[in-house]
Amino acid sequence: MPDQWLPGRPPGSQGPNDPIAELQKLWGQIVGGRGGGNGQSPPGPGFSLSPSLLAAILAAVWLLSGIFIVAPDERGIVLRFGRVVREAGPGPGYHLPWPIEEVMKPSVTAIRKEEFGFRTVSVGPPARYVDEDSEALMVTGDENIVKLQFIVQYRIKPDASGPSDFLFKVHDGQRTVRDAAEAAMREVIGRSDIDDALTEGKDRIQTEAQVLMQQIVDRYSLGAEIMTVKLQDVDPPDQVADAFKDVISAQQDRERMINEATGYSNDVVPKARGQAAQMLNEADAYAQTKVRDAEGSAGRFSALQAEYAKASDVTRTRLYLETMEQVVGRSNLIVLDANSAKQVVPYLPLDQMLKAPKPAAAEPAAKP
Repeated sequence: MPDQWLPGRPPGSQGPNDPIAELQKLWGQIVGGRGGGNGQSPPGPGFSLSPSLLAAILAAVWLLSGIFIVAPDERGIVLRFGRVVREAGPGPGYHLPWPIEEVMKPSVTAIRKEEFGFRTVSVGPPARYVDEDSEALMVTGDENIVKLQFIVQYRIKPDASGPSDFLFKVHDGQRTVRDAAEAAMREVIGRSDIDDALTEGKDRIQTEAQVLMQQIVDRYSLGAEIMTVKLQDVDPPDQVADAFKDVISAQQDRERMINEATGYSNDVVPKARGQAAQMLNEADAYAQTKVRDAEGSAGRFSALQAEYAKASDVTRTRLYLETMEQVVGRSNLIVLDANSAKQVVPYLPLDQMLKAPKPAAAEPAAKP
C-alpha cells in the first residue's frame, strides 16, 4: 500500500516512499554520492557534484543578489560597509552583494504628514482624535496662552543629495522635522498677538511658520522640503474658552457695525458728491447765462446808442412806442372815448370775475 504508515510498521520508521528519505538521498548525491544518511550508496546510477562546482554556483547566486531596481518615485542610496558611495536613479542597477554593499530606496514623491497638538486615533468614519496639550499650548506675544493644533506636510527633496541627507545627516530625520516645526511655530506665535492668532492673522502665521521651518531644516542639511503648514484649530485654553467666545462675539459685532457704516458711507457720499457736482454745474450754467444776457443787453444798448446818435427824434419815438407796447401788452385795459364814457354804465371787470376760482360747494349737513 503506497502509504508511509504501513500495517505493522511503527510511526516514524521510513517506508519505501518516505519523503524524508528521498531528500536525504538527494542531498547525499549532491555532496558526493552518499546514501540517505545510513552510509550505503543508493541503488542505481547516481551523480556527484564537485565542491568547486558547488562553490561556483553559490558564488554566482551571491553575485546576482546585487541586482536591484529603483522605482520612478524612489532614489537608490548605495552603501559600502555603511558609508554612502553613490546614488542611483530610477531603473535597474547593481551593487556589490551583501555584506559589502547594500541599497536603500527612499521615496522622493511621498508626502509625509506630522500632527501637532493632536493625534489621529481612527480615520473613521467618523474620525477620532486625541488632544496633546503639551504640544498645543503656546504663549503669544501679548503673554496669553493659546491652544493651537496644526499639521505639517513635507517630502524628501528630489535633488541629488536630498535622500542621502535625509537618511544620514541627522540621527532621526522625522524627529528632527517635528522638532523644527514645533520650534518654528512657537517662535511665530511668540511674535503674534492672541487676536491675530484667533481671527484674521492665521494666513500670515502659516506662511511665516513654513518659511522659518524651511530655514531650520536647510540649516541642518536635512534634505527635506516643507510643502504645507495648515492650522487646524486655534482656540483659547479650555478654562477660559467661554470668556474668549464672548470677546470674539463682540469683535464680530464690531466688525459687522463697521461694515454696515462703511456700506452706508459708500452709498451716501457718492450721492452727495453727485448732487454737489450737479449744483456746481447748474451754478456755472446760470452764471454763463447771465453773462451772455448782460453782454447781449450791452451790445443792444450800444447799437441803440449808435442809432440814437444818427437820428435822435426817430429813435426816441421808436423806443417810446416799443416800451408802451410792452407795458400795455401786459395790462388788462379797456379804452373808451369821452362820448362812450358818458353813455355806458360803470364798467364791471367781467373778465376778471370769470377767471376767479369758484367757491367749493358746501357739504350737506349730516342727518341727526
